[in-house]
Formats: sequence, structure tokens, C-alpha cells
Amino acid sequence: MDELVVSTEVYADPEEVYAFLLDFPQYANYSEYLREVRTVTGDGGPGTKYALTFAWWKISYTARSEVTGVEPPERIDWEITKDIDAGGCWRVTPPERVESDGDSAETDATPSDDAPCEVALEVEFDPGSASSDALNLPRLVSFDWVLKKAIPLIRDEAERVVERAVQDLEGSTRDVDLDVYVDSDRI
Repeated sequence: MDELVVSTEVYADPEEVYAFLLDFPQYANYSEYLREVRTVTGDGGPGTKYALTFAWWKISYTARSEVTGVEPPERIDWEITKDIDAGGCWRVTPPERVESDGDSAETDATPSDDAPCEVALEVEFDPGSASSDALNLPRLVSFDWVLKKAIPLIRDEAERVVERAVQDLEGSTRDVDLDVYVDSDRI
């Protein structure tokens, strides 16, 4: 499995961040290649199913995803349910808790008002599991060529989605410092 994690700090309440991320159909506003997200069933919680329509080059494809678990306000797990072995999560980490004397503590403390929470998009996928039958390709275009061109776009898309979501959450534009972890030379 290839893994990609894009994380950053967000100056917003963790519960607000979680609710924002749970509203999955809005993600099409942040992506260059995701044209539409349609809710098939559910309300964002476990078992919610989505149809995600992507368009790139001369190819259009509708992926199916499902929310597999939630831990409000810290985690939303999902997986792609056909044509490729892929899944991941959105993770929201609340600000560090600070005691009144300034010492860090895990208990009997409140979050600092100006401390950011962390938001991370974690994705795992196996490109080798992709089904060549899933795409209606133009003549003389191989499935392997499409994979070779499309896989590197995943990193840019993940970074774009996280950066644009942060800007909407904070209500202003700023340079968003992204931490990116990749364990694959394909991405």
C-alpha cells in the first residue's frame, strides 16, 4: 500500500473543523479533478455512501466511497468500495491543553484560546489493485499509461484540498504550511 499524509494547523474550533470535514459533498469545491460528490445514502456517519465523479484529460470516472467509522470530533474513516483498494481518514487533533500556570498537562486543563488544532488527510491505496475495466479509455491509450500519469496528481490534489479547506475554515487567505509524508516514489 502507498501512503500519503497531508497535515497542517487550523485556527478553528476542533468541533467546527470536524463538522466541516463531515460535509463531504462540498469537497468538489476544493479539487481540480473532482467534479461532483453525490450522497447516495446516509447523513455523513458510518455507512454513508457517496458517488465521486472525477474528470481528467479525456477520462471521466465515478468512484464509490463509504464512511466506515467516525469518532467525533477527531476522526472520519472512509474507503473506496469498488475498482481499487483505497481508504483513509480525516484526523482532527485538538490544541495542546494548557494549565493556567502555562505547564502542559493532559488532565484538568483547557485548550489555549489561540492554539491551533491539527487537521490531517491520510490516504492509503494500492495502485496494483486498480481495475482496468473501470475506465472507458480512448483507443490506443493503455491503462498503465493512465496510472503512470494520474498517480502523481494525488499528492497535488490532497495538498490543494487541505489548503483550500483551511482557508474556508479560517475565513481568510494565508500561506498554509503543509506537512507532507509520502512512503512511495510514485506519488
